[in-house]
Amino acid sequence: MSLHLRPEEIEAESFRIIEAEVGPHSWSPEQWPIVRRVIHTSADFDYVRTLLLSPDAVARGVAALRQGRGIVTDTTMALSGISKPRLKRFGISSSCHVADPDVATQAQAGGITRSVAAMRKALADPGNGIFVIGNAPTALFELLRLARESGFRPDLVIGLPVGFVGAAESKEQLLAVAPELNLPYITNRGRKGGSTIAAAVVNALLLMAEAT
Repeated sequence: MSLHLRPEEIEAESFRIIEAEVGPHSWSPEQWPIVRRVIHTSADFDYVRTLLLSPDAVARGVAALRQGRGIVTDTTMALSGISKPRLKRFGISSSCHVADPDVATQAQAGGITRSVAAMRKALADPGNGIFVIGNAPTALFELLRLARESGFRPDLVIGLPVGFVGAAESKEQLLAVAPELNLPYITNRGRKGGSTIAAAVVNALLLMAEAT
């Protein structure tokens, strides 16, 4: 490999390798850029078979971005991984409340995790529409509870928590309730996921929003 390749050349070559290694697949032209971006970020080809997108996920996610709907993440890592120049282009606010002092106070007083308290705070802002969960299963469980009990309907749920306790189960619950609650989603099955994966999905959608 040449040390003088530009970043865009490295990305293009990475995508070529991914395309060659994956070969024929069943992903639609609208969905494949998201799957490819996740593989590019993780170097993990398992996502070809484990990622799951609701039929309307891409269209509703891109529409929400173009409308400037706010993005909420469950970690500062996911927040930092989302392209700020592209957010600025669409006038999109992005936030993560897990480190907010009032969230910490509420979590301690209520005996709940900060991730749960942060989701409750995020839902208080009607400008928020895209919820990006890459770490905390409790955040996804709480988001689904709030959607069920309050009638709140996110524009898109990117549910990719990672780990051994609750991660796979929270994603299965998302898949179970999404049709009933009319929740567009991008998720996966199993323990894998993470903040970088969740941010990669958002970045793929931002690129699509710019291009179309």
